[in-house]
Amino acid sequence: MQIIDGKATARTIKEEIRAEVDAMVSAFQRRPHLAAVLVGHDGGSETYVAYKIRDCEEVGFRSTLVRFEDDVPGNVLFGKIDELNQDHELDGFIVQLPLPDHIDEQRVIESIDPSKDVDGFHPVNVGRTVIGLPSYGSATPYGIVELIKRYQIETTGKHCVIVGRSNIVGRPLSILMSQKSINATVTVAHSRTRDLEALCATADILVAALGSPGFVKAHMVKEGAVVIDVGTTRVPASDTKSGFRLKGDVLFEEVAPKCSFITPVPGGVGPMTRVSLLTNTLKAAKKNIRH
Repeated sequence: MQIIDGKATARTIKEEIRAEVDAMVSAFQRRPHLAAVLVGHDGGSETYVAYKIRDCEEVGFRSTLVRFEDDVPGNVLFGKIDELNQDHELDGFIVQLPLPDHIDEQRVIESIDPSKDVDGFHPVNVGRTVIGLPSYGSATPYGIVELIKRYQIETTGKHCVIVGRSNIVGRPLSILMSQKSINATVTVAHSRTRDLEALCATADILVAALGSPGFVKAHMVKEGAVVIDVGTTRVPASDTKSGFRLKGDVLFEEVAPKCSFITPVPGGVGPMTRVSLLTNTLKAAKKNIRH
């Protein structure tokens, strides 16, 4: 069994990005510039955005944080998004989700200029991904695929079962895993799938992305399978300073001995999601993708 170290892999990719940024600056080009829009004071969102700002510093990006309170009027938020769309000194930006109930998240996603949508959520970027055109890919799926490639995990002809059908992870990952560069045979499963546990046990590559801590247990995993755990649920923990710890969708201690490769939580997929955002921002700065 080999643990897939997303933290170490992300660190390597950051070093590669930093080298490219240094070369751009040496050539008198502008540093890549990423902005994050944060609405309210959700603890998880605050943490994620702080990580993203720190990541920018590590690779030499310029970063900007735009803050609004929970009760920000929709027209004010959309006005700021339009302003960011028009800012020629800004390469890409994200609006951190989730948003307050009075803000339509899908409308927010669609209001972002696809050429600055470094989260890869806009329908234009999703569509380009589906048909195999260069795009700003959804960060978590691209991070997973990058891990698989860098660990040289065999995918051709393998049965990949993805448990979870969200537009952010499950659906785009199913497209990437079935493309010619990967060549897996993909099944997308969900809470209404019949005989879900038996289906999981047929997977050569099992991706758990349903947000249910400890859902995947040993009897659901085939001997020698590759297991990718996307789950990051905060659960109460009295023995930690924060009062919580992150739990994955996979019961790691029970499942790991059966696996050929497995990602831990934390330190697996999470760091790769963040570094994929940096990769997309670098693409945007270099104008590698034309919309």
